[in-house]
Amino acid sequence: MTLLQEILSYNEEFVAEKKYEPFITTKFPDKRLVILTCMDTRLVELLTKAINMKNGDVKIVRNAGAVVAHPFGSIMRSLLVAVYELQADEILVIGHHDCGMAGINSEKVFSSMKERGITQETIDTVSYAGINLDEWLQGFSSVEESVSHSVDMIKNHPLLVRSVPVHGLVIEPSTGKLDLVVDGYK
Repeated sequence: MTLLQEILSYNEEFVAEKKYEPFITTKFPDKRLVILTCMDTRLVELLTKAINMKNGDVKIVRNAGAVVAHPFGSIMRSLLVAVYELQADEILVIGHHDCGMAGINSEKVFSSMKERGITQETIDTVSYAGINLDEWLQGFSSVEESVSHSVDMIKNHPLLVRSVPVHGLVIEPSTGKLDLVVDGYK
């Protein structure tokens, strides 16, 4: 049985047995909060438990490193939609220690791409089209600096009203301990 078949088989049982009922809520976050965080597997359940949130309390946007890389990319669009359409009044950016984006090396990523079948010609074509792949795949050396950078990108976005506090935190993925990097109320 493939992973997809396992997922679909379980889902059929989940729906038939109405296991979804404890998770019923609306599309609006009860705590009026949106979180940008990392896609790291250790944070899937830990993060919400560590901040005392349950299903329906918050909107969560995830990407590699909790990074706002472009002011008009999909991450910023999601945050703006959460604020203007889904009633979020505050934004948390939560990075984490031991992040895979820390010190990521584009050459290593290119090597992995090639091992899995992407040709140098394809990489060159993308580069010739004006995409700086080294910059696009760039990680960070300090999670605190990365969180501060993302907070600044969000807070200073021309389409975000200044009354929305944007906070920055770093979580320890083994314990759930939070460290404050930016207090958005100040």
